[in-house]
Amino acid sequence: MGDKLLEIKNLITSFRIGDHYYAAVDNVSLTVNKNEVLGIVGESGSGKSALAFSVMGLHTKAKIEGSILFNGKDIVSLPKSELNGLRGDDMSMIFQDPLTALNPLMEIGAQISETLILHRPQMSLKERKDHVIELLNMVGIPRPEYVYEQFPHELSGGMRQRVIIAIAIANRPELLIADEPTTALDVTIQAQILDLVRKLKSEMGSGVILITHDLGVVAEMADRVAVMYAGQVVEIADVQTLFNNPKHPYTRSLLNSVPAEGQDKLHVIQGIVPALQNLPREGCRFAERIPWIESNTHEKDPVLHEISPGHFVRCTCYKHFYFPEEPKEAKVYGNTRG
Repeated sequence: MGDKLLEIKNLITSFRIGDHYYAAVDNVSLTVNKNEVLGIVGESGSGKSALAFSVMGLHTKAKIEGSILFNGKDIVSLPKSELNGLRGDDMSMIFQDPLTALNPLMEIGAQISETLILHRPQMSLKERKDHVIELLNMVGIPRPEYVYEQFPHELSGGMRQRVIIAIAIANRPELLIADEPTTALDVTIQAQILDLVRKLKSEMGSGVILITHDLGVVAEMADRVAVMYAGQVVEIADVQTLFNNPKHPYTRSLLNSVPAEGQDKLHVIQGIVPALQNLPREGCRFAERIPWIESNTHEKDPVLHEISPGHFVRCTCYKHFYFPEEPKEAKVYGNTRG
C-alpha cells in the first residue's frame, strides 16, 4: 500500500430541496491506495452511497464541489465522454440492488457483454462470449453457458448479485466500489462474494471502497475504516485501531450495538439520523443523540484531530464520552472498547 489511487478533497455533494441546496456529503476528504480496502460504515442516511455515486459521477441533479483525483486526474470536471471512458473500465461499482441495476428485458450474457463492447471493441463476438463465460465461472455461477441465455428474473438474489459483480470486474478495474455487496444474501453466498472481492484486490492490485452496515464484514475485509455520520467523516483509522481503540461517540455506539459474548442487552443509539434539510450545520452533529454529555465538551466547529498516526477523530467530545449504563468508575474513557 501507499500508492494513492483515489484522493477525495473537500467533497461537498448537495441536493436541491425546495429552493435550497443541502449537503448530503459535507466536506469529506479521503484517500484510497492501490491494493487497499477502505471500509465506509454508518447508518442509512449517513452519506455513504451519495459519496460513492459522487466518485462514479452518477448524480444527475446534484451540485458537486471539491475535487476527486483518480490517478492524479480530477474527474469532477471531466467531460461526460471522458468519464464514460473511465466508468466500467478503470473504475467500476457493484450496486446495492441487482434488480434495479439489471435490465429485466436483456439476457445475462448480453448485459455483461455491453461493457466489453464499449471498452473492448476490438474483441470478436466469440472472444466476448468466452470472456463472459469465464467471468460467470469466476463469480461462482454454475452452468454459465445456460445462465448466459437467462433473464434476471430467472435467477436467485445471490446469482443476480454475482452477475452485477461480473459486470463490475469485466475489464479488471483499478478502483472497485462495492455498495452493500452482500445485503440480503445468506452467509454462505456472502462469504463467497467477499472472497471474490478479496481475490480481485490481491490479483489485480485494485483499490476497493467497501460500503456496508455490517461491522463483521468490515473487520474481516478492510485495511482502513472511515466512519460517516450525517454527511461527515467522524473517525478514520486502520481497522485494528478502530475496533480495539474506538474514540468517537458514534463509533463506540455502533460497536456497542453489536452482540457480544456475555452481554445482557444491546446498547441502543438514541434517535435517528436527521433528514437532510434538518441536519444541524453547526456544532457536533451527534450531540443530540448523546444528551447526557455536557454541551461545552463539543466544538463549535468540529474538525478532524489526528490523535495518533493515521487515527483521526472529529470533535473533542470523545474525551468526555461514556455510556450512561456504565458503572460510575468506568465513565472515564480509556483505551478499551466501551
